[in-house]
Amino acid sequence: MSEVALLVVDAQVGVFQGPSPVYRAEETLGCIAALTARARAAGLEVIYVQDDDIGGCGTPEWELHPLLAPRPGDLRVRKLAADAFYGTRLQGELEARGVRHLVVSGFKTQFCVDATCRRAAYLGYRVTLVADAHSTSDSPHLSARQIIAHHNALLDGMNGPAHGFEGLVGIGALPAGEVVFPSRPGAGASRPTTGGSP
Repeated sequence: MSEVALLVVDAQVGVFQGPSPVYRAEETLGCIAALTARARAAGLEVIYVQDDDIGGCGTPEWELHPLLAPRPGDLRVRKLAADAFYGTRLQGELEARGVRHLVVSGFKTQFCVDATCRRAAYLGYRVTLVADAHSTSDSPHLSARQIIAHHNALLDGMNGPAHGFEGLVGIGALPAGEVVFPSRPGAGASRPTTGGSP
């Protein structure tokens, strides 16, 4: 059992059907797909979080994007809030699996990805936000590119001692190419570096 798991937030069909296109959607989905393949090859948990507000549970819009089809053994968790832990079974599932480090990807940057990273850190999890594996749409005030860059910079190193949160493990932001997944015990790989059915 590994302490590291890959968390994919709200990578659902409906996210890509709104009036505002998701910035670099195909590239981001491809990056997440590559991460899931690497995580599975290392024998790690891949956890998909799906928001019931996107189309409604069981609708075509609610389903995961076809590029990220889950495999047998992947965990799927339903939620109703931006924070993937709020009112869900996510924390219990992580505890049961001994997970203490989450590698986070998904949609949308300033909403569910941000809220989930912060809550995970507050709960004592080590968090690696994959800097090029999350995205969003343009807002009236900022472009999606600006939002992504801002959140990568804001969350990187957040909640550690430098921010007055002594004892919290903190968040680090890394591009996918710098994330190194550990293999299950005995395989000898290093850990990532940081600053089921639904």
